[in-house]
Amino acid sequence: MPDCVFCAIVAGTAPASIVYADELVLAFVDIAPFTLGHTLVIPRRHAAELSGVDDAAAARMFAVARRIAAAARAALRCPGVNLFLADGEAAWQTVFHVHTHVIPRWGRVDRMRLEAKPTSPPRPELDRTAAALAAALPPG
Repeated sequence: MPDCVFCAIVAGTAPASIVYADELVLAFVDIAPFTLGHTLVIPRRHAAELSGVDDAAAARMFAVARRIAAAARAALRCPGVNLFLADGEAAWQTVFHVHTHVIPRWGRVDRMRLEAKPTSPPRPELDRTAAALAAALPPG
């Protein structure tokens, strides 16, 4: 995509600090990191939404994110890591090329927060939701 900054990074026309690269995915350090070592893992082929990423690239994204999380624990000595993927504007996606955030964590001292107020739906509602999701699962 001509206006996609991540596609420009894949093409080599925009700068990036590369952590990992192969034929399916690319991983680079975020230029506005939430914490030290915050890395993005993207599919090389443009897809604005997760549903547009083929199974092989999606699997590789997770596998690479997992490896980078292990590297963060070793190299940065962080005691935890968040993996985060925002799929759509309502989910806080701001760059519309699918990407997984690998965010090293040091607990309260790193000041990163994701706040939510959990609900407690009754079991019949949970069952209806599960059935609706199961019925809508794409083949795979």
